[in-house]
Amino acid sequence: MNNFKYIILITAVVFSFSTSAQEKFSMEDVVSRALTQSPAFKQAETRKENRYWQYRYFKTNYNPQLRMSSNNAGSLYNNSFTPVRQPDGSIRYLPLNQLNPGVNFGLQQPIQWTGGMIYVNSTYNYFNNITDDTRQWNGAPFNIFVNQPLFAFNPYKWDRKIEPIRYEESKREYAESMEQISSEAVGAFFNVLQAQINSQIAKFNLANNDTIYKIEQGRYNIGTTSQDKLLQVELQLLRSRQDVAQADLDLQTASLQLRTFIGLRNNERFDLNLPDAIPQFDITEEEALQFARQNRAAFIAFERRKIEAEQAVAQARGERYQVGLTASYGTNNVGGALGDLYQNPARQQMANVTFNVPLVDWGRRKALMRTAIANKRLNDYVIAQDEVTFEQEIVTQVRQFEMLRLQIEITKKADEVAQQRYMVAQNRYLIGKIDITNLNIALNEKDTAKRSYIEALKSFWTAYYDLRRLTLYDFAGKRLLYLAD
Repeated sequence: MNNFKYIILITAVVFSFSTSAQEKFSMEDVVSRALTQSPAFKQAETRKENRYWQYRYFKTNYNPQLRMSSNNAGSLYNNSFTPVRQPDGSIRYLPLNQLNPGVNFGLQQPIQWTGGMIYVNSTYNYFNNITDDTRQWNGAPFNIFVNQPLFAFNPYKWDRKIEPIRYEESKREYAESMEQISSEAVGAFFNVLQAQINSQIAKFNLANNDTIYKIEQGRYNIGTTSQDKLLQVELQLLRSRQDVAQADLDLQTASLQLRTFIGLRNNERFDLNLPDAIPQFDITEEEALQFARQNRAAFIAFERRKIEAEQAVAQARGERYQVGLTASYGTNNVGGALGDLYQNPARQQMANVTFNVPLVDWGRRKALMRTAIANKRLNDYVIAQDEVTFEQEIVTQVRQFEMLRLQIEITKKADEVAQQRYMVAQNRYLIGKIDITNLNIALNEKDTAKRSYIEALKSFWTAYYDLRRLTLYDFAGKRLLYLAD
């Protein structure tokens, strides 16, 4: 019995040494840090901002644009010799010194319902022949120009259907990425926890095997055990030392990976608390599917993909013929001063119809149209299959979740039983009722049961955050993880 007390004392010292002077982290602490300071979180935030500004850029396509541009007829300033043809046909090079600036103020507004464009312009040009001091203004104080394609593809119409859905997808994808980060943080947390438990088990086993080796040495010296058993215990002790070294290395590696993932920059040691508390809630397949259809980005992406296929067909149909109408109305004038342009200006009118209609193209445009229709039909089949996969993934996750909850209860009970069995086997070994082989069997079963329990916890919590990601709903807290603006 004194030997048994010696084992317990060494075990307590090992555990106190391995857990002292370390900061304690719970699983919630690790997830919280990952969602606020991890590199994955910063990347998700950047993608969210990028997609927001992409959507803002899209919306500006439908707003009027006021622009100012240069409108120089040739060069702004020209001082050179230029060839001038004379009445007799000869060429004479004369000096040229001219200033010819111009500016255009334009307001353009797309016609989103028809795909056309309206321009309102004011153009001013100034000419100054510095050689003979000739000055003149020319311009169009007012001009309205309309460009309207006929029977053509209207990108404004389709973008108004697609881009809001795409932006909504990006917001839901951001919420899903937060849950993905949480799931990965849980995985990294349990990797360290498993390494931490393995390290404690290895040190516990080393202390026990060292004590058992000393006991076997005493028994061998008095002739109550064989040399074969002594060598077996010594071999077990050497393996325990190797296990401790490997477990410490695995713990350092897993800790570094966790530290990197959650964005820790300091090198302080930390210890992880085992998340024994399991949330209790009921979940049905119908409820999970309802939240998934309501919240997931993939579900509204089905609608967006269908519209994009229809857009491709409309674009192929609109490219069969190219017919356009352009018209303009305005005023223009010439004068010695800028104000003269507004004195009795002359009207300036223009209308034009352009067309490009294939007469014989050997079925080229028909093939283009049929290809777009076939692609749309294929896209419909793919989306239908993706919808089935979407639902199957959620149903499978729900069914697996309930099984994992039961697995935790079983492995936890098995861990307790294996611990008790080992204590009994240890006591029986100390009084000589069983040999070292049976004690090692009990030891291995104890270690396996502990590792199985930790693995079951890891599987449960990973599945829990995966379920949150797949539905964007917190079933434990009964709250939505995504709320539309």
